[in-house]
Amino acid sequence: MEELFRELEQQMLCGRETVLATIIASSGSTPRGAGSRMLILSDGSIRGSIGGGAVEYQAIQTGLAAMRGKRSAVHGFSLTRNQTADIGMVCGGDVVVYFQYASPQNTALLNLCREIRKALARDEDSWLVMDITEETCWQMGLYSQKGGFMGMECLKAAVCDREEDARAFAREFFQKRAVQKEVFGRKYYCEPLVCAGTVYVFGGGHVAQELVPLLAHLNFRCVVMDDRKEFARPELFPQAAKTVVGDLEHIGESVSIQPQDYVCIMTRGHQYDYYVQKQAMGAHPRYIGIMGSKNKAAVIREKLLQDGYCPEEIDACHTPIGVEIAAETPAEIAVSVAGELIKVRASKCADLREQ
Repeated sequence: MEELFRELEQQMLCGRETVLATIIASSGSTPRGAGSRMLILSDGSIRGSIGGGAVEYQAIQTGLAAMRGKRSAVHGFSLTRNQTADIGMVCGGDVVVYFQYASPQNTALLNLCREIRKALARDEDSWLVMDITEETCWQMGLYSQKGGFMGMECLKAAVCDREEDARAFAREFFQKRAVQKEVFGRKYYCEPLVCAGTVYVFGGGHVAQELVPLLAHLNFRCVVMDDRKEFARPELFPQAAKTVVGDLEHIGESVSIQPQDYVCIMTRGHQYDYYVQKQAMGAHPRYIGIMGSKNKAAVIREKLLQDGYCPEEIDACHTPIGVEIAAETPAEIAVSVAGELIKVRASKCADLREQ
């Protein structure tokens, strides 16, 4: 996502027209769902994807036509059985794609691209909102829990006039999935941009070195901590938001684990795993996973019981870490851990119902 909006910004700065194609609705067995997005450049090349195959080809042609006409538009596409077979699917489906013509003179969009990139770098729930009432005259804005609205001034004014309206809007719009809603007679599309939560990886060994690039590709923000400088070098983890050399017996001196965070424990020994798990449990993050065998887990469990932790607290930790796929190599273990984190993240209700 960050690369796509960086490219959009760069194209605009170079004075080039583009079209941003976004799936705003889908049904059936389509390869990509709502929120999938690609940027169509003036030479017909693309950045990102809305699924490949026949639909993507048709979307490129539609995007180039929108560019020639300098008009945004909404188009629906249907996948036939033959088309889905071409991309490995087994049955058809429908997608609705919004083609947003981006003029290089659109300074509001240029500024928004910069704000979106900043939001992607922050560990804070945020959403993209589009006014799609009139498909040729679209507006796009950004909403974050702390910063509020960026852009969409008319919507901001209408929603924030009364506190109860703001709360109702939050309940309806800011969810963990893309939604379309009508508010005050206008139609809006909203999708989650950032789901808050940092993955703290304790131990920078072989599994961590496989795990962090994978998680970064999946839009998880990662921080790596080890008490050995050679295993917490930024050069070793270029995809990490931060690397920390610190005392594993006193992790609070170096990092601050929050309730929305994830903790992956894979230090160099049982004792250090125990130190970190005990401290992490006290911080009550969304997820704690510990790498190791069932025998190791049993030993640490007994220590934690002696420390006064109840069985329910200990059992809430994921040990051994990861989903069961008979993983053996560091790369396979990384895949199993990533799968478990995806599942936990997907289960989070990221709306503002309780705000």
